[in-house]
Amino acid sequence: MLYRRTAQVFVELADTLVAGFDVIDFLQSLAERAVEIFDVDAAGIVLADPRGTLTLVAASSEEVRLLELFQLQEEEGACLDCYRSGTLVTCADLSAAPPKWPMFAAAARELGFSAVHAFPLRLRDQVLGAIGLFNAAPGGLSQDTVTVAQALADVATIGILNERTLREHQMVTEQLHFALNSRVLLEQAKGMLAERAQIEVGEAFAALRKYARDHNRTLSSVARELIDNRSGMTDLITAARRPAG
Repeated sequence: MLYRRTAQVFVELADTLVAGFDVIDFLQSLAERAVEIFDVDAAGIVLADPRGTLTLVAASSEEVRLLELFQLQEEEGACLDCYRSGTLVTCADLSAAPPKWPMFAAAARELGFSAVHAFPLRLRDQVLGAIGLFNAAPGGLSQDTVTVAQALADVATIGILNERTLREHQMVTEQLHFALNSRVLLEQAKGMLAERAQIEVGEAFAALRKYARDHNRTLSSVARELIDNRSGMTDLITAARRPAG
């Protein structure tokens, strides 16, 4: 079952690897599919900018989004160690986490997570970031799961770099800048839509994503128009509002 579902996801993700694909939407799909495939409770993805500073770019739940932001702020945690080492970092029981993670382990448990496994987004000696898998219950991953999870991380890396960016470093830099800047826009737009439509932030993100897909648009372009308060966005706000009653 693991390999059958994984094959389906690989095909789905491969369909997005075309010129001009939406990096943020691709990585968000990857995080969501990782939860489905590996039967974990949450997944988050962080990317590094050209200076090596990590930024959250995708999260399957609000809890993991908060945890990933916390570890980036406090500069401790599994994804940071994974990015720095370029190797798998795993902790099957965060109640016995490494001493160097006191704040991360406490925050993770407070948010309902007891285990974490981080896989590098790596191509040869180039590490772009990490994907973290989180579980509410303590426990390790099987070797099969580790193998498939790293393969999925490799697909993400290829999706970010793609064949053209492999040949031109400048294109890699520009695409990573675009992905990180797009995420900042998206966070602003989520908060704005949530306030205007009187909904939760998670619902606002879902509405933005649905609107972008329904109108064959990128998330970043929709977010920019919403932030700029363009008149065409009133239908998005109306659609996002909860039905009365």
